[in-house]
Amino acid sequence: MAAPRILLVDDTKLFLRLEQEYLKQTSAVVLTAGNGREALEIIRGNRPDLIFMDLNMPEMDGVTCCATIKADPELRSIPVILVTTEGKDDSKALCRAAGCDGYLTKPINRKVFLDLGRKFLPDIDRREKRVTCRIKALFRINNGDNVYGTCIDLCCSGLYVAYSGQVEAEDRVEVSLLVAGSSDDLVEAWGRVSWVNTGSPRIKQALPEGFGVEILAITDESVRLIRKFIGQGISIAEEETEGGRQS
Repeated sequence: MAAPRILLVDDTKLFLRLEQEYLKQTSAVVLTAGNGREALEIIRGNRPDLIFMDLNMPEMDGVTCCATIKADPELRSIPVILVTTEGKDDSKALCRAAGCDGYLTKPINRKVFLDLGRKFLPDIDRREKRVTCRIKALFRINNGDNVYGTCIDLCCSGLYVAYSGQVEAEDRVEVSLLVAGSSDDLVEAWGRVSWVNTGSPRIKQALPEGFGVEILAITDESVRLIRKFIGQGISIAEEETEGGRQS
């Protein structure tokens, strides 16, 4: 089976690079275009399976291009997601009038970008391998005091921390943990709280109270250590939670 194709259309190279970065783990072929006219040439020649297209572009804007696609019986089934500038309600109305299948607002959030894309192309990216563990984690929320939790799930793009203190979605978090019990094996990462698993009932009852972290910045050495950890397929530096394991 041929690999699916995703077309990214934007006249600003910075946004194209950002979207390409979001798709760096995809098994799909990623195509790019700088305006609607160029996009139509690619669409007719390569027939993408999904299109992310900016609304405002020179030569041919996203509204015109999307409307042209949806008016063509041979192309109208291709999902088109238009990307607008945040806060402009009239832009959203233009998107709907053009017949798009969805829209995003800038600045683009990686999770929202991929979640919306998966509605139309479920295998839009390869999920990273994760590993369960029990590693003491030192972290700070919004540059506050250092506190401890327990990392019980880890990959290069995120982790889950068991913790019963106060934390809210979108809080900024710095995390440090020793993955092999030595100061040479220190993983350091910076990110945001992507979801909170507290209260009654919890979102995921199978997990202890805590929160998920989307990693936004991480050292190259930390990535290497996590990948080594995952490659071994075993828990490294399994530790007790504070207070020890119950017998």
